[in-house]
Amino acid sequence: MSESHNTAIAPAGEVSRLADHLFRHEAGKLVSVLTGIFGIERLQMAEDVVQEALGRAMQTWPYYGVPKNPAAWLTQTAKNLALDLLRREKVFHEKQPQIIQFIEQWADGSGEADSVAFDSELKDRRLRLMFACCHPLIPQESQAALALKTLCGFGSAEIANAFLTTEAAIAKRLTRARQKIRELRIPFEIPSGEESAVRLDGVLQTLYLLFNEGYKASAGNELVRVELCKEAMRLVDLLAAHPVGNQPRVHALAALMFLNAARLPARIDSQGNILRLEEQNRATWDQSLIARGLFYLSQSAAGEILSEYHLQAGIAALHCSAKDFESTDWPRILSLYDQLIRIDDSPVVALNRAVALARVHGPRAGIEAVECIRRPQSLESYYLLYAVLAEFESQMSDYQAAIGHLRKALQLTAQSSEQTFLSAKLRNFEEQNLKAVSS
Repeated sequence: MSESHNTAIAPAGEVSRLADHLFRHEAGKLVSVLTGIFGIERLQMAEDVVQEALGRAMQTWPYYGVPKNPAAWLTQTAKNLALDLLRREKVFHEKQPQIIQFIEQWADGSGEADSVAFDSELKDRRLRLMFACCHPLIPQESQAALALKTLCGFGSAEIANAFLTTEAAIAKRLTRARQKIRELRIPFEIPSGEESAVRLDGVLQTLYLLFNEGYKASAGNELVRVELCKEAMRLVDLLAAHPVGNQPRVHALAALMFLNAARLPARIDSQGNILRLEEQNRATWDQSLIARGLFYLSQSAAGEILSEYHLQAGIAALHCSAKDFESTDWPRILSLYDQLIRIDDSPVVALNRAVALARVHGPRAGIEAVECIRRPQSLESYYLLYAVLAEFESQMSDYQAAIGHLRKALQLTAQSSEQTFLSAKLRNFEEQNLKAVSS
Protein backbone atom coordinates (compact mmCIF):
# COMPACT_ATOMS: atom_id res chain seq x y z
CA MET A 1 0.00 0.00 0.00
CA SER A 2 1.50 3.31 -1.04
CA GLU A 3 -0.31 5.36 1.60
CA SER A 4 1.68 5.77 4.80
CA HIS A 5 -0.03 5.62 8.19
CA ASN A 6 0.21 8.00 11.10
CA THR A 7 2.11 6.70 14.09
CA ALA A 8 -0.77 7.40 16.52
CA ILE A 9 -3.17 4.52 16.95
CA ALA A 10 -6.79 5.65 16.90
CA PRO A 11 -9.41 4.10 19.22
CA ALA A 12 -11.61 1.52 17.52
CA GLY A 13 -14.74 3.64 18.00
CA GLU A 14 -13.11 6.65 16.36
CA VAL A 15 -11.92 4.49 13.47
CA SER A 16 -15.43 3.11 13.03
CA ARG A 17 -16.96 6.60 12.87
CA LEU A 18 -14.30 7.82 10.44
CA ALA A 19 -14.63 4.78 8.21
CA ASP A 20 -18.42 5.12 8.16
CA HIS A 21 -18.16 8.82 7.25
CA LEU A 22 -15.66 8.14 4.48
CA PHE A 23 -17.63 5.21 3.16
CA ARG A 24 -20.75 7.39 2.95
CA HIS A 25 -18.84 10.12 1.18
CA GLU A 26 -16.72 7.98 -1.14
CA ALA A 27 -18.79 4.83 -1.78
CA GLY A 28 -20.89 6.29 -4.57
CA LYS A 29 -17.85 7.79 -6.28
CA LEU A 30 -15.92 4.54 -6.13
CA VAL A 31 -18.82 2.39 -7.33
CA SER A 32 -19.65 4.77 -10.19
CA VAL A 33 -16.02 4.84 -11.37
CA LEU A 34 -15.60 1.05 -11.16
CA THR A 35 -18.94 0.48 -12.89
CA GLY A 36 -18.04 2.93 -15.64
CA ILE A 37 -14.74 1.16 -16.28
CA PHE A 38 -15.78 -2.46 -16.01
CA GLY A 39 -19.42 -2.30 -17.11
CA ILE A 40 -22.81 -1.95 -15.43
CA GLU A 41 -23.19 -5.75 -15.50
CA ARG A 42 -20.41 -5.84 -12.87
CA LEU A 43 -22.33 -3.60 -10.50
CA GLN A 44 -22.37 -6.27 -7.80
CA MET A 45 -18.62 -6.70 -8.11
CA ALA A 46 -18.10 -2.94 -7.78
CA GLU A 47 -20.24 -2.82 -4.62
CA ASP A 48 -18.44 -5.83 -3.15
CA VAL A 49 -15.02 -4.34 -3.85
CA VAL A 50 -15.90 -1.03 -2.18
CA GLN A 51 -17.37 -2.89 0.82
CA GLU A 52 -14.23 -5.02 1.06
CA ALA A 53 -12.07 -1.88 1.00
CA LEU A 54 -14.03 -0.53 3.97
CA GLY A 55 -13.67 -3.89 5.75
CA ARG A 56 -9.90 -3.78 5.34
CA ALA A 57 -9.84 -0.25 6.74
CA MET A 58 -11.73 -1.46 9.82
CA GLN A 59 -9.26 -4.33 10.24
CA THR A 60 -6.01 -2.43 9.77
CA TRP A 61 -6.52 1.14 10.94
CA PRO A 62 -7.07 0.34 14.65
CA TYR A 63 -3.67 -1.43 14.69
CA TYR A 64 -1.53 0.58 12.25
CA GLY A 65 -3.13 3.99 12.59
CA VAL A 66 -5.36 6.03 10.30
CA PRO A 67 -3.68 6.98 6.98
CA LYS A 68 -2.76 10.58 6.36
CA ASN A 69 -5.22 10.56 3.45
CA PRO A 70 -7.96 8.05 4.36
CA ALA A 71 -10.02 8.70 1.20
CA ALA A 72 -7.02 8.01 -1.01
CA TRP A 73 -6.31 4.82 0.96
CA LEU A 74 -9.85 3.55 0.33
CA THR A 75 -9.58 4.50 -3.35
CA GLN A 76 -6.25 2.72 -3.78
CA THR A 77 -7.49 -0.39 -1.95
CA ALA A 78 -10.67 -0.57 -4.03
CA LYS A 79 -8.66 -0.13 -7.22
CA ASN A 80 -6.24 -2.93 -6.30
CA LEU A 81 -9.05 -5.30 -5.34
CA ALA A 82 -10.87 -4.63 -8.61
CA LEU A 83 -7.74 -5.20 -10.66
CA ASP A 84 -6.99 -8.45 -8.84
CA LEU A 85 -10.43 -9.75 -9.77
CA LEU A 86 -10.40 -8.59 -13.36
CA ARG A 87 -6.93 -9.73 -14.29
CA ARG A 88 -8.50 -13.17 -14.45
CA GLU A 89 -11.16 -12.07 -16.93
CA LYS A 90 -11.01 -11.68 -20.68
CA VAL A 91 -12.44 -8.17 -20.53
CA PHE A 92 -9.38 -6.93 -18.70
CA HIS A 93 -7.05 -8.05 -21.46
CA GLU A 94 -9.29 -6.52 -24.13
CA LYS A 95 -9.47 -3.13 -22.42
CA GLN A 96 -6.21 -3.21 -20.47
CA PRO A 97 -4.58 0.01 -21.77
CA GLN A 98 -7.75 2.06 -21.28
CA ILE A 99 -8.38 0.63 -17.81
CA ILE A 100 -4.82 1.13 -16.57
CA GLN A 101 -4.65 4.70 -17.87
CA PHE A 102 -7.92 5.71 -16.23
CA ILE A 103 -7.25 4.01 -12.91
CA GLU A 104 -3.79 5.53 -12.62
CA GLN A 105 -5.30 8.96 -13.24
CA TRP A 106 -8.03 8.16 -10.68
CA ALA A 107 -5.46 7.08 -8.09
CA ASP A 108 -3.17 10.09 -8.17
CA GLY A 109 -4.42 12.78 -10.61
CA SER A 110 -1.37 14.35 -12.23
CA GLY A 111 -1.73 17.92 -13.49
CA GLU A 112 -4.32 20.52 -12.52
CA ALA A 113 -5.96 20.42 -15.95
CA ASP A 114 -6.10 16.62 -15.79
CA SER A 115 -7.65 16.81 -12.32
CA VAL A 116 -10.35 19.18 -13.56
CA ALA A 117 -11.07 16.91 -16.52
CA PHE A 118 -11.19 13.88 -14.25
CA ASP A 119 -13.53 15.64 -11.82
CA SER A 120 -15.86 16.40 -14.72
CA GLU A 121 -15.69 12.77 -15.86
CA LEU A 122 -16.43 11.56 -12.34
CA LYS A 123 -19.52 13.76 -12.13
CA ASP A 124 -20.70 12.43 -15.47
CA ARG A 125 -20.20 8.84 -14.34
CA ARG A 126 -22.23 9.43 -11.19
CA LEU A 127 -25.11 10.78 -13.27
CA ARG A 128 -24.87 7.80 -15.60
CA LEU A 129 -25.07 5.40 -12.68
CA MET A 130 -28.08 7.22 -11.25
CA PHE A 131 -29.93 6.92 -14.54
CA ALA A 132 -28.85 3.29 -15.01
CA CYS A 133 -30.30 2.39 -11.60
CA CYS A 134 -33.57 4.08 -12.58
CA HIS A 135 -34.03 2.30 -15.93
CA PRO A 136 -37.78 1.77 -16.66
CA LEU A 137 -37.26 -1.98 -17.10
CA ILE A 138 -36.14 -2.25 -13.48
CA PRO A 139 -39.22 -2.54 -11.22
CA GLN A 140 -40.11 0.91 -9.93
CA GLU A 141 -40.07 -0.21 -6.30
CA SER A 142 -36.48 -1.41 -6.80
CA GLN A 143 -35.04 1.64 -8.56
CA ALA A 144 -34.58 3.98 -5.61
CA ALA A 145 -33.50 1.12 -3.35
CA LEU A 146 -30.76 0.15 -5.80
CA ALA A 147 -29.57 3.73 -6.22
CA LEU A 148 -29.51 4.33 -2.46
CA LYS A 149 -27.47 1.15 -1.99
CA THR A 150 -25.14 1.76 -4.93
CA LEU A 151 -24.64 5.50 -4.99
CA CYS A 152 -25.04 6.33 -1.32
CA GLY A 153 -23.82 3.26 0.58
CA PHE A 154 -27.11 2.75 2.43
CA GLY A 155 -27.60 -0.47 4.36
CA SER A 156 -30.72 -2.59 3.91
CA ALA A 157 -32.12 -1.44 7.28
CA GLU A 158 -31.86 2.25 6.33
CA ILE A 159 -33.51 1.65 2.96
CA ALA A 160 -36.26 -0.37 4.66
CA ASN A 161 -36.95 2.53 7.04
CA ALA A 162 -37.09 4.97 4.13
CA PHE A 163 -39.76 2.83 2.43
CA LEU A 164 -41.58 1.76 5.61
CA THR A 165 -40.96 -1.90 4.80
CA THR A 166 -38.76 -4.80 5.96
CA GLU A 167 -35.10 -5.58 5.32
CA ALA A 168 -36.12 -8.87 3.70
CA ALA A 169 -38.32 -7.00 1.21
CA ILE A 170 -35.47 -4.62 0.37
CA ALA A 171 -33.02 -7.51 -0.11
CA LYS A 172 -35.42 -9.06 -2.63
CA ARG A 173 -35.78 -5.76 -4.48
CA LEU A 174 -32.02 -5.35 -4.75
CA THR A 175 -31.56 -8.90 -6.01
CA ARG A 176 -34.25 -8.46 -8.67
CA ALA A 177 -32.78 -5.13 -9.80
CA ARG A 178 -29.27 -6.54 -10.23
CA GLN A 179 -30.64 -9.54 -12.14
CA LYS A 180 -32.48 -7.19 -14.51
CA ILE A 181 -29.32 -5.21 -15.16
CA ARG A 182 -27.42 -8.38 -16.09
CA GLU A 183 -30.22 -9.91 -18.15
CA LEU A 184 -31.09 -6.78 -20.12
CA ARG A 185 -27.54 -5.43 -20.43
CA ILE A 186 -28.80 -2.02 -19.38
CA PRO A 187 -26.49 0.66 -20.82
CA PHE A 188 -24.37 2.88 -18.61
CA GLU A 189 -25.55 6.20 -20.05
CA ILE A 190 -27.58 9.35 -19.58
CA PRO A 191 -30.64 8.85 -21.80
CA SER A 192 -32.22 11.44 -24.07
CA GLY A 193 -35.73 12.26 -25.24
CA GLU A 194 -38.78 10.69 -23.65
CA GLU A 195 -36.76 8.01 -21.89
CA SER A 196 -34.86 10.62 -19.88
CA ALA A 197 -38.15 12.00 -18.53
CA VAL A 198 -39.26 8.55 -17.38
CA ARG A 199 -36.01 7.83 -15.59
CA LEU A 200 -35.72 11.29 -14.10
CA ASP A 201 -38.61 10.65 -11.71
CA GLY A 202 -36.75 7.68 -10.20
CA VAL A 203 -33.58 9.73 -9.85
CA LEU A 204 -35.46 12.51 -8.07
CA GLN A 205 -37.15 10.08 -5.68
CA THR A 206 -33.75 8.64 -4.78
CA LEU A 207 -32.24 12.06 -4.06
CA TYR A 208 -35.34 12.98 -2.04
CA LEU A 209 -35.01 9.87 0.12
CA LEU A 210 -31.27 10.42 0.54
CA PHE A 211 -31.82 13.96 1.83
CA ASN A 212 -34.62 12.84 4.14
CA GLU A 213 -32.42 10.19 5.75
CA GLY A 214 -29.86 12.89 6.48
CA TYR A 215 -32.45 15.40 7.69
CA LYS A 216 -33.88 12.90 10.15
CA ALA A 217 -31.94 9.68 10.52
CA SER A 218 -34.05 6.55 10.94
CA ALA A 219 -31.67 4.96 13.45
CA GLY A 220 -28.46 5.55 15.37
CA ASN A 221 -27.26 8.12 17.87
CA GLU A 222 -27.39 11.17 15.60
CA LEU A 223 -30.71 12.69 14.57
CA VAL A 224 -29.16 14.76 11.77
CA ARG A 225 -26.58 13.32 9.37
CA VAL A 226 -25.31 16.41 7.62
CA GLU A 227 -23.04 14.52 5.22
CA LEU A 228 -26.04 12.75 3.67
CA CYS A 229 -27.89 16.05 3.21
CA LYS A 230 -24.82 17.60 1.61
CA GLU A 231 -24.37 14.62 -0.70
CA ALA A 232 -28.00 14.87 -1.85
CA MET A 233 -27.55 18.62 -2.41
CA ARG A 234 -24.35 18.04 -4.41
CA LEU A 235 -26.10 15.47 -6.59
CA VAL A 236 -29.18 17.60 -7.21
CA ASP A 237 -26.92 20.55 -8.07
CA LEU A 238 -25.09 18.32 -10.51
CA LEU A 239 -28.34 17.13 -12.03
CA ALA A 240 -29.82 20.63 -12.35
CA ALA A 241 -26.69 21.82 -14.17
CA HIS A 242 -26.97 19.05 -16.80
CA PRO A 243 -29.28 19.60 -19.82
CA VAL A 244 -31.32 16.49 -19.00
CA GLY A 245 -31.97 17.79 -15.46
CA ASN A 246 -32.54 21.46 -16.19
CA GLN A 247 -36.27 21.12 -15.55
CA PRO A 248 -38.78 22.72 -13.15
CA ARG A 249 -39.27 19.67 -10.93
CA VAL A 250 -35.50 19.28 -10.50
CA HIS A 251 -35.21 22.93 -9.46
CA ALA A 252 -38.18 22.43 -7.12
CA LEU A 253 -36.47 19.49 -5.40
CA ALA A 254 -33.28 21.54 -5.09
CA ALA A 255 -35.31 24.36 -3.52
CA LEU A 256 -36.83 21.94 -1.02
CA MET A 257 -33.41 20.59 -0.03
CA PHE A 258 -31.73 23.98 0.40
CA LEU A 259 -34.65 25.49 2.34
CA ASN A 260 -34.78 22.53 4.72
CA ALA A 261 -30.98 22.36 5.03
CA ALA A 262 -30.99 26.00 6.15
CA ARG A 263 -32.71 24.89 9.37
CA LEU A 264 -30.32 22.04 10.18
CA PRO A 265 -28.17 23.99 12.71
CA ALA A 266 -31.25 24.67 14.83
CA ARG A 267 -32.80 21.19 14.81
CA ILE A 268 -30.81 19.79 17.75
CA ASP A 269 -29.55 21.19 21.03
CA SER A 270 -26.00 20.98 22.40
CA GLN A 271 -26.63 17.43 23.63
CA GLY A 272 -27.91 16.28 20.24
CA ASN A 273 -31.57 16.22 21.32
CA ILE A 274 -34.30 17.18 18.87
CA LEU A 275 -35.77 20.68 18.96
CA ARG A 276 -39.26 21.17 17.54
CA LEU A 277 -39.89 23.98 15.08
CA GLU A 278 -41.38 26.22 17.78
CA GLU A 279 -38.28 25.70 19.97
CA GLN A 280 -35.67 26.49 17.34
CA ASN A 281 -33.47 29.60 17.39
CA ARG A 282 -34.25 31.09 13.99
CA ALA A 283 -31.21 33.34 14.20
CA THR A 284 -29.10 30.24 13.49
CA TRP A 285 -30.95 29.41 10.28
CA ASP A 286 -28.56 29.70 7.32
CA GLN A 287 -29.77 32.72 5.34
CA SER A 288 -27.46 31.98 2.40
CA LEU A 289 -29.07 28.55 1.97
CA ILE A 290 -32.53 30.11 2.26
CA ALA A 291 -31.63 32.57 -0.49
CA ARG A 292 -30.34 29.78 -2.68
CA GLY A 293 -33.46 27.72 -2.03
CA LEU A 294 -35.69 30.66 -2.96
CA PHE A 295 -33.68 31.14 -6.15
CA TYR A 296 -34.23 27.50 -7.11
CA LEU A 297 -37.93 27.91 -6.23
CA SER A 298 -38.21 30.84 -8.64
CA GLN A 299 -36.44 28.75 -11.33
CA SER A 300 -38.97 25.96 -10.77
CA ALA A 301 -41.86 28.24 -11.74
CA ALA A 302 -41.14 27.82 -15.47
CA GLY A 303 -43.69 25.69 -17.30
CA GLU A 304 -47.14 24.51 -16.28
CA ILE A 305 -46.33 21.33 -14.30
CA LEU A 306 -46.88 21.45 -10.54
CA SER A 307 -45.06 18.56 -8.87
CA GLU A 308 -45.04 17.33 -5.29
CA TYR A 309 -41.59 18.91 -4.96
CA HIS A 310 -43.02 22.34 -5.88
CA LEU A 311 -45.63 22.06 -3.15
CA GLN A 312 -43.26 20.75 -0.49
CA ALA A 313 -40.77 23.50 -1.35
CA GLY A 314 -43.58 26.04 -1.03
CA ILE A 315 -44.36 24.70 2.45
CA ALA A 316 -40.67 24.91 3.40
CA ALA A 317 -40.51 28.48 2.07
CA LEU A 318 -43.46 29.51 4.26
CA HIS A 319 -41.70 28.12 7.33
CA CYS A 320 -38.46 29.91 6.42
CA SER A 321 -40.20 33.23 5.79
CA ALA A 322 -42.01 33.31 9.16
CA LYS A 323 -40.13 35.58 11.58
CA ASP A 324 -41.24 33.38 14.49
CA PHE A 325 -43.37 30.28 15.03
CA GLU A 326 -46.48 32.29 15.93
CA SER A 327 -46.27 34.08 12.57
CA THR A 328 -46.38 30.84 10.58
CA ASP A 329 -49.07 31.00 7.89
CA TRP A 330 -50.77 27.69 8.70
CA PRO A 331 -53.83 28.29 6.50
CA ARG A 332 -51.58 28.67 3.43
CA ILE A 333 -49.57 25.62 4.50
CA LEU A 334 -52.79 23.62 4.83
CA SER A 335 -53.86 24.82 1.38
CA LEU A 336 -50.58 23.52 -0.08
CA TYR A 337 -51.07 20.19 1.68
CA ASP A 338 -54.59 20.01 0.22
CA GLN A 339 -53.03 20.33 -3.25
CA LEU A 340 -50.20 17.95 -2.41
CA ILE A 341 -52.48 15.14 -1.29
CA ARG A 342 -54.24 15.27 -4.67
CA ILE A 343 -50.87 14.48 -6.29
CA ASP A 344 -49.49 12.17 -3.62
CA ASP A 345 -52.09 10.56 -1.37
CA SER A 346 -49.53 8.57 0.57
CA PRO A 347 -50.21 7.96 4.27
CA VAL A 348 -47.16 10.03 5.31
CA VAL A 349 -48.38 13.08 3.37
CA ALA A 350 -51.83 12.60 4.87
CA LEU A 351 -50.33 12.49 8.37
CA ASN A 352 -48.42 15.72 7.75
CA ARG A 353 -51.60 17.32 6.43
CA ALA A 354 -53.40 16.27 9.62
CA VAL A 355 -50.80 18.20 11.66
CA ALA A 356 -51.36 21.33 9.57
CA LEU A 357 -55.13 20.85 9.78
CA ALA A 358 -54.93 20.66 13.58
CA ARG A 359 -53.00 23.94 13.64
CA VAL A 360 -55.85 25.63 11.80
CA HIS A 361 -58.96 23.81 13.06
CA GLY A 362 -57.86 22.21 16.33
CA PRO A 363 -56.76 18.76 17.57
CA ARG A 364 -60.14 17.04 17.12
CA ALA A 365 -60.01 17.85 13.40
CA GLY A 366 -56.49 16.44 13.34
CA ILE A 367 -57.59 13.14 14.90
CA GLU A 368 -60.49 12.84 12.48
CA ALA A 369 -58.09 13.42 9.57
CA VAL A 370 -55.80 10.66 10.84
CA GLU A 371 -58.77 8.29 11.11
CA CYS A 372 -59.57 8.96 7.43
CA ILE A 373 -56.07 8.16 6.14
CA ARG A 374 -56.12 5.64 3.30
CA ARG A 375 -54.01 2.49 3.65
CA PRO A 376 -53.46 3.10 7.40
CA GLN A 377 -51.83 -0.31 7.81
CA SER A 378 -48.63 1.06 6.24
CA LEU A 379 -48.34 3.44 9.20
CA GLU A 380 -48.80 0.80 11.89
CA SER A 381 -45.03 0.55 12.43
CA TYR A 382 -44.41 4.28 11.92
CA TYR A 383 -43.69 5.87 15.29
CA LEU A 384 -44.65 9.38 14.18
CA LEU A 385 -48.27 8.29 13.75
CA TYR A 386 -48.49 7.61 17.47
CA ALA A 387 -46.42 10.66 18.42
CA VAL A 388 -48.80 12.88 16.44
CA LEU A 389 -51.88 11.26 17.99
CA ALA A 390 -50.34 11.68 21.45
CA GLU A 391 -49.89 15.40 20.79
CA PHE A 392 -53.50 15.78 19.64
CA GLU A 393 -54.85 13.90 22.68
CA SER A 394 -52.72 15.95 25.09
CA GLN A 395 -54.07 19.17 23.57
CA MET A 396 -57.55 17.91 24.50
CA SER A 397 -56.26 17.02 28.01
CA ASP A 398 -56.78 13.28 27.48
CA TYR A 399 -53.42 12.40 28.96
CA GLN A 400 -54.25 8.73 29.46
CA ALA A 401 -54.77 8.27 25.72
CA ALA A 402 -51.69 10.38 24.98
CA ILE A 403 -49.57 8.17 27.28
CA GLY A 404 -50.71 5.02 25.47
CA HIS A 405 -49.79 6.49 22.08
CA LEU A 406 -46.39 7.68 23.30
CA ARG A 407 -45.52 4.29 24.73
CA LYS A 408 -46.31 2.77 21.33
CA ALA A 409 -44.17 5.39 19.59
CA LEU A 410 -41.25 4.62 21.90
CA GLN A 411 -41.44 0.93 21.02
CA LEU A 412 -41.19 1.74 17.31
CA THR A 413 -38.36 4.25 17.07
CA ALA A 414 -34.71 3.18 16.98
CA GLN A 415 -33.37 6.74 16.90
CA SER A 416 -31.83 7.64 20.27
CA SER A 417 -32.57 11.37 20.04
CA GLU A 418 -36.21 10.63 19.27
CA GLN A 419 -36.32 8.19 22.18
CA THR A 420 -34.96 10.86 24.54
CA PHE A 421 -37.48 13.39 23.27
CA LEU A 422 -40.45 11.02 23.53
CA SER A 423 -39.39 9.78 26.97
CA ALA A 424 -39.30 13.33 28.31
CA LYS A 425 -42.72 14.04 26.83
CA LEU A 426 -44.06 10.78 28.31
CA ARG A 427 -42.90 11.80 31.79
CA ASN A 428 -44.58 15.17 31.36
CA PHE A 429 -47.86 13.58 30.27
CA GLU A 430 -47.73 11.15 33.20
CA GLU A 431 -47.30 14.07 35.60
CA GLN A 432 -50.18 15.93 33.95
CA ASN A 433 -52.35 12.82 34.18
CA LEU A 434 -51.61 12.41 37.91
CA LYS A 435 -52.57 16.04 38.51
CA ALA A 436 -55.80 15.57 36.56
CA VAL A 437 -56.70 12.40 38.46
CA SER A 438 -55.93 13.88 41.89
CA SER A 439 -57.78 17.14 41.31
